[in-house]
Amino acid sequence: MRYLSRLATILLFPAALNAQTSTMEKTPDTRKPQISAKVASQLAALPLKCMDQPFPYKTGIVFSDSSLLTAPENYHPAFYGCFDWHSSVHGHWMLVRLLKMFPDMEKADQIRTKLAQHLTAANIQTELQLFKGKENKSFERIYGWSWLLQLQRELQTWNDPLGKELSKNVAPLAQHFAKAYIDFLGKIMYPIRVGEHTNLAFGLCLAWDYAKTTDDKALQTAIRDAAMRFYSGDINAPVAWEPGGYDFLSPSLEEADLMRRILPQQQYRTWLYAFLPGLFKTPITILAPGQVKDRTDGKLVHLDGLNLSRAWCLEAIARHGGKNQQAIQALADQHLQTSFHQVASGDYAGEHWLASFAVYLLTAEQQ
Repeated sequence: MRYLSRLATILLFPAALNAQTSTMEKTPDTRKPQISAKVASQLAALPLKCMDQPFPYKTGIVFSDSSLLTAPENYHPAFYGCFDWHSSVHGHWMLVRLLKMFPDMEKADQIRTKLAQHLTAANIQTELQLFKGKENKSFERIYGWSWLLQLQRELQTWNDPLGKELSKNVAPLAQHFAKAYIDFLGKIMYPIRVGEHTNLAFGLCLAWDYAKTTDDKALQTAIRDAAMRFYSGDINAPVAWEPGGYDFLSPSLEEADLMRRILPQQQYRTWLYAFLPGLFKTPITILAPGQVKDRTDGKLVHLDGLNLSRAWCLEAIARHGGKNQQAIQALADQHLQTSFHQVASGDYAGEHWLASFAVYLLTAEQQ
């Protein structure tokens, strides 16, 4: 879908961003969305604003002893800002991706400095020690693990001395999660079909992309086996049950996004038509965008994230599904129009994380 032909009218950020919507443009020979350096800098301002903001902070660790009764930055020296661990991680991922796209962007020096300060070898080793402890070995499983792998994937493909240094620093934590994933997937008996952080399919999408980039055959095998075991026989997804009130991921669409990575194209299409038959009817009457009534509520604003994540899944289905492309793209457009302009809503409840989803959406065609 050619998002950027529409974004000049869709991207209605507050005043600082509004002025730059006209700089959004599309490279003539590709469908991949592009963002101008100015807009990238304004998007980057959101995680930059909170990556060193220690409070408010929502921790999810288990306190094994009193040594952890301290400020989060003492046990999360790399990822202590932006409200919680996983939001900090994908905020770092977003900054790396934007910097790779626009190495001379306005905030480039600031981003490079912050990344170098946070992602030191010592900080990552401190982070790793927490995950090695018995009480916290499942902390941030699945969502945080997966975004850390995505961050490492971004660093490994950054042809820059800083990228190489930071990738080396982050590697021990990424390798720990890759092994932990293999162990976990060998033990889990049932898929996790929820619309929040523990959604298995979304996590496996990010982990698969990391495994492919790093040529981690063991992780690829574990993910493929789990996907086939849990999802290959699924038909008639219960999309009428979506969305849940706190969802930021679509259980059905994330499953479809995973299976397009796993299955050969024709096999995927056969599976998809049986799994989501409502997407291949005209008009499409399923998966209406989620509505948010209170963007100061950290749970209710999840639905803005749902609309963005649905949009990138629907765009992938339109590219790979083979049928009803125009209608599916239009549905993706509708989701984008509903929530894209809320990325910079002015309230911390959404601003500390939604920009990452927006950047992932705008760059998803490269996946």
